[in-house]
Amino acid sequence: MIRSALLLALLSAIPFAHAAPDLTTVAERSQFQKTGRYDEVIALCAAFQKAYPKHVKCIEFGRTPEGRPMQALVVTRTGAMSPQAAAARALPVVLVQGGIHAGEIDGKDAGFLALREVLEGRAALGALDKQVLLFVPVFNVDGHERFKAWNRPNQRGPAEMGWRTTAQNFNLNRDYAKADSIEMQSMLALVNAWDPLVYVDLHVTNGAKFEHDISIQVEPVHSADVDFRQAGLALRSGVLADITKLGSMPQPFYMSFAEEDNPASGFADGVSDPRFSTGYFALRNRLGVLVETHAWKDYPTRVRITRNSVVSVLEQVAQHGKAWQTVAREADARAARLGGTELPLTYKPTDKKRMIDFRGYAYTRTQSDVSGALMTRYDETRPQIWTVPLRDEVLPDVMVSAPKAGYIVPAAHAAMVARKLGQHGISYRTLGAQQARAEVETFRAEKVTYAPGSLESHQRVTLQGAWKAEPRAIGKGALFVPVAQAKARLVIALFEPAGPDSLLQWGMFNTAFERKEYMEDYVAEDVAREMMAADPALAAAFKAKVDSDPAFAKDADARLAFFAKRHSSYDERLNLYPVMRTAVAP
Repeated sequence: MIRSALLLALLSAIPFAHAAPDLTTVAERSQFQKTGRYDEVIALCAAFQKAYPKHVKCIEFGRTPEGRPMQALVVTRTGAMSPQAAAARALPVVLVQGGIHAGEIDGKDAGFLALREVLEGRAALGALDKQVLLFVPVFNVDGHERFKAWNRPNQRGPAEMGWRTTAQNFNLNRDYAKADSIEMQSMLALVNAWDPLVYVDLHVTNGAKFEHDISIQVEPVHSADVDFRQAGLALRSGVLADITKLGSMPQPFYMSFAEEDNPASGFADGVSDPRFSTGYFALRNRLGVLVETHAWKDYPTRVRITRNSVVSVLEQVAQHGKAWQTVAREADARAARLGGTELPLTYKPTDKKRMIDFRGYAYTRTQSDVSGALMTRYDETRPQIWTVPLRDEVLPDVMVSAPKAGYIVPAAHAAMVARKLGQHGISYRTLGAQQARAEVETFRAEKVTYAPGSLESHQRVTLQGAWKAEPRAIGKGALFVPVAQAKARLVIALFEPAGPDSLLQWGMFNTAFERKEYMEDYVAEDVAREMMAADPALAAAFKAKVDSDPAFAKDADARLAFFAKRHSSYDERLNLYPVMRTAVAP
């Protein structure tokens, strides 16, 4: 008996080869005081696949600049483990992304927790029978491994965390439209392959201290396709209702004061530009969800409410996903008919205000003896209802009339632009023959303003000017980018000069606005006299300008430029935006 008992004890101490893998996280095992390093993501990705081989597939969809694998989990009970299978079965796809800002790491731990509970049948029952979930635990992998305490000094937990930006110092949530980073190019390739109906971006917000614990923003609600907004509103309303039942105090707007550090100023809703996830996916006629937990809630609380939000999205898509897919396809069809119509490039809240009750804390505003500024200090032991203004009527701001057919990109810029179009999955074709004279619209800048410093590795530029009819030659190898396609809104956002995330405003055509050839002043003096002698009308126009414009009269460079711009040596391409618009497909 003693020998048998000893044998059983020894056997029990030996792990069986087929024992279930441990699917818990460092966060769970530390009571959500810590978060794991990226090797945990790699291990868990493989462990989930091993534990649920019919329902989970671990994939690598890219490599970071520092050589780390970018991993995602494909999760479904439908058997559709590839983009082709999901498309063939017309299954809604939901992409949930954590760690775009790797210090804001709630999404990684909450996503693994939600995933395990859904697979175990303890949450979102039956949801995986009706959709495919793509879970990216950490988008900014290199930033995640820049790991230490106080990487987020205005955030409560975990003990250590990653860094906001990538190893190349890109902020990925400014990179959707321009797609500079390797990480974003990999993400967009994943998006193009799977075409998710819903894209969920998990963050932690900065800001003041108050009781509300999370905000849920969805687009389109205020922006993009008007008829598709009902789906965005339904998704937002459903998630807000679900997490409220579980004890959260959510808001449907970004909880940042209208005036920094001034609670009495209230809040203003709005629409993000296409450099941000929610601004970008609305232009693709897909649903973008921004989840922002509140940084001053502790890590266990933030992980719990993020988990609840992920589960709610899965439940909402299980219930409504098929209907929303239909509406999204209808929006695709409407987008392909946008040529020649007027549409907004940006949105902003109106001045219309309504007063809301907001759950804050008692606070004082006093002059700081450190900074010398007026500073707000909160007393978290004294909850207080603030009655503050909210501006949540959001309307179009900058408008543009879309070209009837599309845009033409000269051959000199075709390679750069084609790469960008390919990254976004935008259709275009290369012209095989030249046209000596094409009736197009061109944009000549009347004023060029450069940003004073670099932003995300670019010197941004804005132009004043307008599209005008002008015949131009189009060389062989130019690109034609039609508006008649599902991603028409994104096409227009990328090519219109007034678009805040257009390729132009990100500085990708800056050489077009740089003067490269000129006359020496002593040459220009002689040329000016020759031109006036040959053309009395020009001489009279110059004299009238000098007599009527004191600033011009005192500006030697402007006086010489008057003649240089009228001389045959002047570069007629200076300040000409290289991209053209056309009403007829070439």
